[in-house]
Amino acid sequence: MTDTKQIKAVARERVGKGAARAVRRQGQVPAVIYGAGQPATPVALDFNETKRLIFAGHFLTSIFEIDLDGEKTRVIPRDYQLDPVKDTPVHVDFLRVTKDATISVEVPVHFINQAASPGIKAGGTINIVHHAIELIVPADAIPEAIEVDVTGLEIGASIHLTDVKLPAGARAATNERDFTVATIVAPAKLDTEAAVEAAGAETTAE
Repeated sequence: MTDTKQIKAVARERVGKGAARAVRRQGQVPAVIYGAGQPATPVALDFNETKRLIFAGHFLTSIFEIDLDGEKTRVIPRDYQLDPVKDTPVHVDFLRVTKDATISVEVPVHFINQAASPGIKAGGTINIVHHAIELIVPADAIPEAIEVDVTGLEIGASIHLTDVKLPAGARAATNERDFTVATIVAPAKLDTEAAVEAAGAETTAE
């Protein structure tokens, strides 16, 4: 079950670019809480706390309880913006999460048992096509990662969505075809040697 993290906020009376800049000058980060059929609520967060939470990892897959003047609201971050120069938070969007809600969320993919892959042991590498997969999951059961087992995979093998065991209660959000998640590719040296051999075979044939 997903742990609920706590974060404090204060109300913002004014919105717009000028108001947002004023909030940042006060050492805060402007944010908005929306969803669940309720009006959007502009708030301000502590700058240092927000920066710490974002760079701690799993920010967009964590459930938070925002304390706004004693009134608590369960949310999940939907987006955040960073200053392009300073790499510091400048805005955060939160979605209200109601009881028993099911939400879509991008979950990172982790590849396990690489030592048990003959292709990787032979010098091959994992070419990752999708670093994350969008899932539909219960809000209280967001997985930290999707584990993909590469045991027994040879060079040239492909891992498709249907090959991935999804966490309990989760399903893929996409209705697209069975897309490729990753492939085991040959070392660059082998690719070059294969290309030279192919070129030589064509020359001989001519």
